[in-house]
Amino acid sequence: MRQAKAPQPTTADSGPDSEDTALRRAVSGKLLYVFILGDVLGAGIYALVGEIAGEVGGAIWVPMLVALLLALLTAASYAELVTKYPRAGGSAVFAERAFGRPVVSFLVGFCMLAAGVTSAAGLALAFAGDYLSVFLDVPAVPAAVVFLLVVALVNARGIKESVRANVVMTVIEVSGLLLVVVLGAVVLGRGDGDVGRVVEFPEGVSAGSAVLAAAVLAYYSFVGFETSANVAEEVRDVRRVYPRALFGALLTAGAVYVLIGLVASIVLPSGELASSTGPLLTVVQATGIGVPDRLFSAIALIAVANGALLTMIMASRMVFGLAEQRLLPPALGAVLPGRRTPWVAIVLTTAVAMALTTVGDLGELANIVVLLLLLVFLSTNVSVLVLRRDRVEADHFTAPVVLPVLAIASCGLLLWQQEATTWLRSGLMLLVGVALYLLAQAPWWRGDRSRPAAGGPASRTAR
Repeated sequence: MRQAKAPQPTTADSGPDSEDTALRRAVSGKLLYVFILGDVLGAGIYALVGEIAGEVGGAIWVPMLVALLLALLTAASYAELVTKYPRAGGSAVFAERAFGRPVVSFLVGFCMLAAGVTSAAGLALAFAGDYLSVFLDVPAVPAAVVFLLVVALVNARGIKESVRANVVMTVIEVSGLLLVVVLGAVVLGRGDGDVGRVVEFPEGVSAGSAVLAAAVLAYYSFVGFETSANVAEEVRDVRRVYPRALFGALLTAGAVYVLIGLVASIVLPSGELASSTGPLLTVVQATGIGVPDRLFSAIALIAVANGALLTMIMASRMVFGLAEQRLLPPALGAVLPGRRTPWVAIVLTTAVAMALTTVGDLGELANIVVLLLLLVFLSTNVSVLVLRRDRVEADHFTAPVVLPVLAIASCGLLLWQQEATTWLRSGLMLLVGVALYLLAQAPWWRGDRSRPAAGGPASRTAR
């Protein structure tokens, strides 16, 4: 992997970071690192350890490591394309440049948007579930709606304020995970636990099959890094700091996940982990050290809230990017005069997320999110190969060609593991996207009867 400068530019709109943008460049490299880390170290690890143990037995750390390697392959494609084309819109921008068809750009953007809003709805339900009931017994859906409203207000206040809130919440949720690791070390130090369980696989199933099945679940714990592509226009010196922040955050998360997997297996048998809906809380209780349930539940709630905030930041910026490309009504690109945040997009995405909390449970929503994001990743990994012929003037990160090729294969493998019902539900959402795109072709939808729809981000040379 290297930082490369192309010999001659052939595009006019890929200038330096100082190029004009309607958004404020307020995010530093350190804040970006924390932004990505907070999105990856979200609610997934607090809930999925038990599910992974049910698939792979005590060797939880193995699929965690495999999932990290698969995520790094796709991350290399994002690092190259974000530093090459640092515009809001993320994967939709890359698809339009690679394939030259607005419909492809729109559908990729819609997959990303649908996954983000669906994920936020699922996280809101998770927030309003068992962890919240430790403190307050209220109906789940109304609590989820109020939670999303609070997230929207923080999002509208500004990207800098949102990312700073993310810093605090990330520190807390990482502290909770480190607490589990420390407690596991104490258990091991006093001679309790069973180290041999970390290499145990379930009987009657090949180790390879068990690891692959568990890696699909573990992969969900690593998704979230892609949201950072949608704040590219708000990052200072994005071409220099983005690859460092991206890979650094993923490697940090991977190290924490592997340690959590080891500790969980040492402290508890895989059967007990698999039967628990709050596996890390069960691990903490099993250590017998006396950490209050309320304390750990509070940490879990903060982890869920952090993931929802970052997901809604991504979704609102995706709507902003599609509106800038005129693939959605231009009014959706409106920003607050003082805060310069996309307030109309925030209102829209929050309203949709609130509606989704009433029509599905957490498991159904999570399965849809994974499939939609794999389609987005597949498009991005193909795009990075297609766009190798496009040269830009500025220095940018360049990944060895073998990495996106392997990333394409990994996405295909994980898509093959998805169930038919998940494909059906995701397909219905994509049909909604197609209908929206067809509506967007009407002059009254674009808000401009004289000007044809823009061909996508490649047609924007300046704003």
